[in-house]
Amino acid sequence: MSNLCVLAASAVEDDKYAGIIAYLSEDDGYWLENDIWDVRDNVFKELTTYVSRSYPQTIVFSGIKETALKNEVKYYLAYALKNKLLSAATIFKNYNLPLRALQAFTEKCKIKSFNGIKISKSRIELFLKANGVNTGGVSGDTYIYYRNLWNGLISFITEYYDEREETEKDIWNADNIPGAKFSAADKSKGIRCINFIEIPGHYKETIKRFIRILITKRSWSYCNEILNYIRYFFKSFYEQGYTDGFFERLNRMDIEKYLIWVSDYHKDHNATYRSKAVSFIRYFIDYIQLGEYPQAPATDVNRLIFEDDIPHRERVADTFEKVKFIPAPVIDQIDAAVYKIEKKEFIPIYILLRESGWRGTDIVNLRYDNCLDYQWNKKENRYVGYLCGEITKTDIPLLKIPVRDEVAEVLKRLIEIAVDMSTEENNPDKYLFNVYEGKKQGSPLSIANFSKAINGLIKAKDIKGADGELHHFRTHSLRHTRAQEYTEQGMPLAMIMQLLGHCSLQMSLHYAKVSKNALYEKWKETEKLELFHINYAFDDKDNVDGGIVKYENIRKNLDVVSVPFGTCFKPSKVFCKQQMKHCLECSSFCSTKENIPEYENEILRVTELIKTSASVGRHEWIEKNQEYLDLLEDVLRRIRSEGIVHKNGNLREER
Repeated sequence: MSNLCVLAASAVEDDKYAGIIAYLSEDDGYWLENDIWDVRDNVFKELTTYVSRSYPQTIVFSGIKETALKNEVKYYLAYALKNKLLSAATIFKNYNLPLRALQAFTEKCKIKSFNGIKISKSRIELFLKANGVNTGGVSGDTYIYYRNLWNGLISFITEYYDEREETEKDIWNADNIPGAKFSAADKSKGIRCINFIEIPGHYKETIKRFIRILITKRSWSYCNEILNYIRYFFKSFYEQGYTDGFFERLNRMDIEKYLIWVSDYHKDHNATYRSKAVSFIRYFIDYIQLGEYPQAPATDVNRLIFEDDIPHRERVADTFEKVKFIPAPVIDQIDAAVYKIEKKEFIPIYILLRESGWRGTDIVNLRYDNCLDYQWNKKENRYVGYLCGEITKTDIPLLKIPVRDEVAEVLKRLIEIAVDMSTEENNPDKYLFNVYEGKKQGSPLSIANFSKAINGLIKAKDIKGADGELHHFRTHSLRHTRAQEYTEQGMPLAMIMQLLGHCSLQMSLHYAKVSKNALYEKWKETEKLELFHINYAFDDKDNVDGGIVKYENIRKNLDVVSVPFGTCFKPSKVFCKQQMKHCLECSSFCSTKENIPEYENEILRVTELIKTSASVGRHEWIEKNQEYLDLLEDVLRRIRSEGIVHKNGNLREER
């Protein structure tokens, strides 16, 4: 290498090392200046709840003689802790002994820095054996902690000094990937890395290629989640004796084994884990087969993983039961007391959550440059304020819903404050609810902290539920409660779906449940009309009580339900397979000429949505909404020519 190249390489390394020093200088220099970290110190309070007295409370770095090496080790552990690659429990409980061995190893080998160092696994094992560490892999041995610390550290530092493109590395840092998508939740949680270290080398490039495309379409946390399940998939097969090349030869028998492993591994977990362990893998295989990846399985995904293989995340009935509405006496007390909350910046967040019914992450994701719009209302002959925001979960680039005048005024004042306080440095993403200083600078306010503040208020004001216990507040329950309020005021379900930013009617049904009192009152009004007459002598005691038909039993057995664009004939006891899709494609759906105005209005709405998506550069949403638009136009054409659209019409008439 020429002298010029040596100088250039040295300059790059100096800049990289300077970055390590800058990172360790955060939090008032705690990480850099202290060679003994104590989990009880204030700096750890926001990073962990680990305070166990039965395990070590400190980790010591003073035994590492080389300053550069010591700072590299500190950088790895501090970065891993802050970015949730490692937990505080793992570091303080398991890494003290491995760190001492690492100190001895680097001193013996005269290693001054891990930059550019390649250390074979066998060399590490020989050293550990010589120092009395059992490397035989017996359950309960501490060797796994030595291996995880050493391998993780060396890989991380090597990647850090690596000047290749970020997506060619084994650890991707979001800061170095242009166009990476972050939701407000991602920023609040500080999730910045995607780690491929534990992915089998034979398939690493295939999986990287898949994730490289995915990060342009989905949020950073979603990409991390799907990678975790892909990692679990390959790990399961390798642990059962499969070797490189098995994936290309994957067959149905292999998948059946995997389904059994998933069922056993997640037997004590929520059904959602089992569902994702199958559905995410099906999506991965389907994508790489369509993309003709060289290592894609030869057998078509539809013959490998059947639709029925994917466990239902929850039964619809169970989902209804889990929807938590805040009792009226409790919500009234919180509404009245919220202005006394300790942290005043959370008051407008509560106001907007109560007004809109949006998710907490969608509210803290609001941007001050586009969150408020005024549109002319012909009936009232004035401009009306609209709350505007991106609904990340359902891929709506810009949802607009009307708000009351006083709420619009709150938004205007918040925008003025945000504009006055924001700079390119402290709020580059223009968050309306932004953290302006500290290590979270440039991130939105935390919904978790908001929830804690409301629970603190409930405790201070002694707000109790019907059971006499303090009410436990969850942010999402405000969404459930707002949906219930919309429903009880008689708002059509299709409008509720649009106001809440749902992608399907079934999602709105989970929330739009009226209270028992409102249900009874509406039923009593209907009963007075005598719309339903009984001319049959029932023998079934479950259906009759003193000559009166039980309303609840009749309601749950009705098989015909009005839905947007038509009618659903699905039997009430049959699981709805379309709950995350459009009813238009369902065999139980029926639509007639009476529904033509609904189609025309929806086509106009989706057309505007496509235009909005184009204006903000969200091409994946253009594609998704264009598919929906094509479907609407196709069904509308058929209705106009045939008069009725119903896939199972003939079969139903023959029954």
